[in-house]
Amino acid sequence: MTEPPVQKSILQVLGGHRQTVPPVWMMRQAGRYLPEYRALRQTAGGFLDLCYSPKLAAEVTLQPIRRFGFDAAILFSDILVIPHALGRDVRFEAGEGPRLEPLRDPAAVSALRNEVDHDVLAPIYETIGLVKAALPPKVTLLGFCGAPWTVATYMIAGQGTPDQAPARIFAYRHPQAFAQLVDRLVEASSSYLVRQFEAGIDAVQIFDTWAGVLPPAEFQQWCIAPTQRIVAKVRERVPDAKIIGFPRGAGSNLSRYTDEVAVDAVGLDWMLDLTFARDAIQRKKPVQGNLDPLALLAGGAALDRSVDAILAALTGGPFIFNLGHGILPDTPISHVEQMLKRVRG
Repeated sequence: MTEPPVQKSILQVLGGHRQTVPPVWMMRQAGRYLPEYRALRQTAGGFLDLCYSPKLAAEVTLQPIRRFGFDAAILFSDILVIPHALGRDVRFEAGEGPRLEPLRDPAAVSALRNEVDHDVLAPIYETIGLVKAALPPKVTLLGFCGAPWTVATYMIAGQGTPDQAPARIFAYRHPQAFAQLVDRLVEASSSYLVRQFEAGIDAVQIFDTWAGVLPPAEFQQWCIAPTQRIVAKVRERVPDAKIIGFPRGAGSNLSRYTDEVAVDAVGLDWMLDLTFARDAIQRKKPVQGNLDPLALLAGGAALDRSVDAILAALTGGPFIFNLGHGILPDTPISHVEQMLKRVRG
């Protein structure tokens, strides 16, 4: 007799099914808080070199699964591989983060490559295959991309800024050129996610890390509309694609995002009121989140209280336990273990 397929708890939640014990993973779970990552990182050269080294990137992806037994592994990569595959210079400087060639004017946008170069991204697809072969059957493999607005903010400024003012000003002054940039990123991101699914990814997350800086009209134009297009384009090629949307900082705009973007689940940041999350969002779609990364860093009673509040509010419906953003590099391993014990009882 043929063995029945193994049920992956995160995919069950994304299908709208509540789990008695919520599945759990963490954004940036493969990274600097792990000593095994830091040891490997010293041998890997630059950060982008590590992203494009399939065996090393696969090892980094698997490290938190071996240590903690999370219910999902998220592909080790970066949202800025898309600008790199569109022909822009991208580098990561120690202690300072990403640096890109800034797009200073509409002419620079027009000069961008029309299509993403999948040869540049080929090592990432190879990484997916290596991880897929090594993962326990019950563990979901997540891919991702950055949302067009967030990726565009880095491309315009050439780096991260506190409020992403360079991109916001560019969009106000040069709306046609900014729309052209977003169009290129929609096409590139859609194609990239389709290739991830073809390589073996189970589900993907679209990170719109800087959505919260946008006023309501611009949130509609630069966050909701482009993400709608990406979801539609991916599902043209992968009809059953499972997609999580994470517009960090969206606040009250999150209700509109939930209604209008056809994602399977909505990621919640730590700033969102849990009652609003349950009543306005989770009643419509599964949710994921939303532990404050600083509560995890602090540990102790504060961590227990935060975990308990989230579980009390959200485990009545389909729910994936996660952080409200990425884990901080100084987070003690013991605090992650404390969190998992609390979530899993």
